Amino acid sequence: MNSLDTPYSLLVFDWDGTLIDSIEQITTSLREASKFVCGEDITEDAARSVIGLGLLEAITGLHPDKHQSLIEQMAKRYRHHYLHENKVPAPLFEGVAEMLDELHLRGFTLAIATGKSRLGLEHSLAEHPVGHYFSATRCAGENRSKPHPEMLLGILDDTRMSAKQALMIGDTGHDLAMAKNAGIDAVAVTHGAHSVDRLLLHKPLLCLDRIADLSNFLSHNKAHAI
Repeated sequence: MNSLDTPYSLLVFDWDGTLIDSIEQITTSLREASKFVCGEDITEDAARSVIGLGLLEAITGLHPDKHQSLIEQMAKRYRHHYLHENKVPAPLFEGVAEMLDELHLRGFTLAIATGKSRLGLEHSLAEHPVGHYFSATRCAGENRSKPHPEMLLGILDDTRMSAKQALMIGDTGHDLAMAKNAGIDAVAVTHGAHSVDRLLLHKPLLCLDRIADLSNFLSHNKAHAI
């Protein structure tokens, strides 16, 4: 246990919609890929609903009737558009850099579990120099997609932490369901892909309107101490 009066030593963050304001960037690329390959318009709400899943799983969710070859073509187009053509900005949410620095100095071990590919995460981290704060990262493509717990179980193994020492922080029901499947507590943030109502279905410890408020929660949370 760290020096604070909290049971959590390991904080696992989702990336998109949790630490970085990238929802519009992702939905733009998903919609463009669908239009480019299939000539079909998907709504922004539909695109938001699959954020957090691995790319192939997300596109399959949007196009369940399409052959695998078309799914793979859309994934290829998504990657190209996202990496080379998408001009939508995706900044860190306000206070994130300062929060990560504070949590690191307070002795928490920090990690990332994301639906992004490794290439996508590295591309994003190159724009936002906060990667040094994270002791472990898990990406889609290298692990089974959320809500399967494989990402979190791998992070627990890497950091030699128990599920009771870990807290998942995410903006989608996929994040919260993954945490439940791994036996890990979860906190939701409401400024990402999924609505508050959808998040509450998964019974997080609480919903934060600002990710930077996580520090205050950790300073005062004693109810779940072990």
